[in-house]
Amino acid sequence: GAVWAAGKREKKPRPESWESPGESRASREEESRTMPKNKGKGGKNRRRGKNENEEKRELIFKEDGQEYAQVIRMLGNGRLDAQCIDGIKRLCHIRGKMRKKVWVSTGDIILVGLRDFQDEKADVILKYNADEARSLKAYGELPDNIRVNDAEPLNEEENENDAFFDFEDIENVIEEI
Repeated sequence: GAVWAAGKREKKPRPESWESPGESRASREEESRTMPKNKGKGGKNRRRGKNENEEKRELIFKEDGQEYAQVIRMLGNGRLDAQCIDGIKRLCHIRGKMRKKVWVSTGDIILVGLRDFQDEKADVILKYNADEARSLKAYGELPDNIRVNDAEPLNEEENENDAFFDFEDIENVIEEI
């Protein structure tokens, strides 16, 4: 074994038989200074995969017990608030098949499955992309007051000119006072 002298350990030279053939100590030290070689297949994004389902898929219309809705806001934990076409605001749950594959965001048009036993809750069955939502609107499935291509859902009470001020008009009002 190693000889201990005053708390220090003497290094014995390593026998030549320990070194693998064709690999000297200098080449091992050189390798330890370079970056490690990648042995995997890629990172987290590889598992996510490419969106191959973006090709034309058949447009799916609602059936009994289903309703179209627009996402009002995301709540986290796979849940969201959605304004259904029948006028009821429901708490929706994203189904497990969609959870990490289909990303639902605010303003999206979705198909929800209604629950017989809880009218205020529903399950997200399908997310329509912008083209599908436009064609649903063209078929008359969606009412005209729903904006498809925007991120913010449309509220019927808001007018687009509410926040528009013309400073000349304000000066005229001030002069009249």
